Formats: sequence, C-alpha cells, structure tokens
Amino acid sequence: AGGGAAASSSAPYHRHVGVQLQHSLGQHLLKNPLVTAAMIEKASIKSTDVVLEIGPGTGNLTLKLLEAAKKVVAVEHDGRMVVELQKRLHGTAEGRRLQLIHADVMKVELPFFNLCVANIPYQISSPLVFKLLAHPQRFRCALLMVQREFAQRLCAKPGDELYCRLSVNTQLLAKVDHLMKVSKNSFRPPPKVDSSVVRIEPRNPPPPVDFVEWDGLVRLCFNRKNKTLGAVFRQKPLLQLLADNLKTHRALVGAMAGGMAGGGGEGSSGGDGGAAPMETGGGGGGGLLAEVGELVEQVLEETGFAEERTAKLDQDDFLRLLAAFNAVGIHFAGC
Repeated sequence: AGGGAAASSSAPYHRHVGVQLQHSLGQHLLKNPLVTAAMIEKASIKSTDVVLEIGPGTGNLTLKLLEAAKKVVAVEHDGRMVVELQKRLHGTAEGRRLQLIHADVMKVELPFFNLCVANIPYQISSPLVFKLLAHPQRFRCALLMVQREFAQRLCAKPGDELYCRLSVNTQLLAKVDHLMKVSKNSFRPPPKVDSSVVRIEPRNPPPPVDFVEWDGLVRLCFNRKNKTLGAVFRQKPLLQLLADNLKTHRALVGAMAGGMAGGGGEGSSGGDGGAAPMETGGGGGGGLLAEVGELVEQVLEETGFAEERTAKLDQDDFLRLLAAFNAVGIHFAGC
C-alpha cells in the first residue's frame, strides 16, 4: 500500500522497487504484512463490495483487497506507481477486477464504491475525509490509516485537549472509532510520527443540517475555544461580521420575495424577510450593529450558553445554538 503517514523532511527520496519515493507526496509504503492483514480483517469486506483505495502505491494492500472484494477502484497520483502496479497485476485474474485511476484524488470525481480502505497522505487527510463524507452515494464505512494526532482529533470528545472543529464537524456527519495504533517502523521509509487506523461510518440518513451554516458557527466558536461564548460573541469585530451577514441575508430574502411577487399587484407586504427593515448603519454603535448585539444577547440568555466554553460543547449544544441564532435571523454562511 502507498500514500501513507505524515511526510518526513529528512531525505527527499527513498528507493523502493526501483521507484524513488517522493516525500512531497507523503509516500511512505506500508511494509508490515501484519498491519495489512489487520486492516483487511477490521474492514469486514464482503464478496459483493466495491472498495475504494487511495494511494495504492506498489499494491501490497491492493492485492489483499482484491482477494476479498468484488472490485477495487484505486486512485493513484504518481504515474510511476501506476506503472509498477500495472506490471505487478498484468495478466492476472485479480488485475481484471482492478479499476486503476491515474489522478489526484482531490480533483477527480469518484466513481461508485461502498467501502473505502486506504493508507492516505497526511497532507490531504482533512479535505479527503470531508470529500468522502460529501460523496453523493452513501458508502458503508471508510477504514483510513492517518497520522496519530489527526486520528486523535477525529475521535476527540468535549473537554479533550485535542477537541476541535475537525472533531465536531466529522462527528456531525459520521461515527468515528479509533481501531489501532501503527508504529512508524511499519513503513518504508519510516515517517517521523506513528500512525493510527480509524473507522468512519457516515450517518445514514445524514443530519438535517445546513453544513455551511453549521461550519460557519463552529469555526467562529473554535477561534477561541477556551473563552466563554459570551466573550466570543460580544467582540465588536464578530458582531460587525454578523451584522454584515444579516444585511446580505435580508437583501437576498427581499430580492427573492420581490421576484415571487413578479413586480405587480398591490405590494407584497407580509413575508418574513421581504419586508424586513434594511438598516444601513453597519459601522459605529447604532443601526444594524446594535440590533445584532441585542439579538446575540437574546440568544445567549435563551440558551443559557453565555458562560459556557466552546471546548465543552457537544453536538446537541451546537445544534441548539445554531437553531437559536437562525430563529432570530442570524446566519453563519460566509462567516
């Protein structure tokens, strides 16, 4: 298997099977067959599964996946590794069940798969996790080898030192479990840090939450995760940001209401956002900025979160906070 743990910054290349490994691509090949066997076992692969592998490298994990699955879709960025894998499987029965895609996984549209098993480069770990979770066709689970600290962040709970925006966002969309630790000596060349295998199971159905709104709120909260929410949301720059967002939101709602009215008739009063006042006092202490300050105080009082800290909030707390802000017209898309 290729791809793998965090990139090392020592030597730029390492020889393996006649190919120079590129640390810029995070290429650390998994050489420990016991780890490969454990990943296959924990993946619980069915004979009907179509498995996605990212960064197959020279194919050590790929071959084991092909033994268990109906088909393997392998996405490899490095053309030299593509050639090595094609050579290795040329003329074999397993090779006919492998769909090898030479592309950057972050730029390619992924085909159907219902299981993902991969040893992934650390530098794309976070965007890759969210690309997988955004895949339109729901898959059963992803078994990923990642850097140890990244795994700890994925699995962190409220109050943990590593609890962060990544923890909250991933756990909104999926159930995440830490399966096993993997020594850096299991790779060639060895990276600087140890790795872990995690299992990510997308929630099905996905939560009925606007993820852009959710992420906007969570990002603002975690900018100062050890401050109280009162201290976070009473900052003037943040209030100004929310005021600008509210003004934009009202303008959009008003435009939509005007469009539906078709420009005719006796006026389209009534409507929740179409008739909303369009204050323009964005600066200073009055107008829209003052209104947003009052709305924030209202939300903090209603939820009782003014003295709570982001680092201690769980999924239900963030959902409640988002619903309360949205109910008074404050939105976070674009924040």
